Amino acid sequence: QVQLVESGGGLVQAGGSLRLSCAASGRTFSRIAVGWFRQAPGKEREFVAAISWSGGSTNYATSVKGRFTISRDNAKNMVYLQMNSLKPEDTAVYYCAARGVENGGTYYTSKVSYTYWGQGTQVTVSS
Repeated sequence: QVQLVESGGGLVQAGGSLRLSCAASGRTFSRIAVGWFRQAPGKEREFVAAISWSGGSTNYATSVKGRFTISRDNAKNMVYLQMNSLKPEDTAVYYCAARGVENGGTYYTSKVSYTYWGQGTQVTVSS
């Protein structure tokens, strides 16, 4: 079992920045690939970013590429999502998700690939 707790959400003006954190506990964190997803009202949950357990491989949705950066600190059991140049369309509840992996370079972009989910943190970007 892996427990995930997101934090760092809030209200920010367009063009601003936020850093989301995902704290993991439970099984060995370093054997876990992690992804960030978001869900806006009335919309499906969508992929934002993913990182392999080694941290050496990452992937981003086209809509956030160049603005968001995913990173992890396995020693602290933490994954981060640095969000810069925020836009009103980034407003959503952001979730981190995790799953066990055998290959250090693997990441996943589909929400159905993940086993564990956090409760989410609200990000609101005002225009």
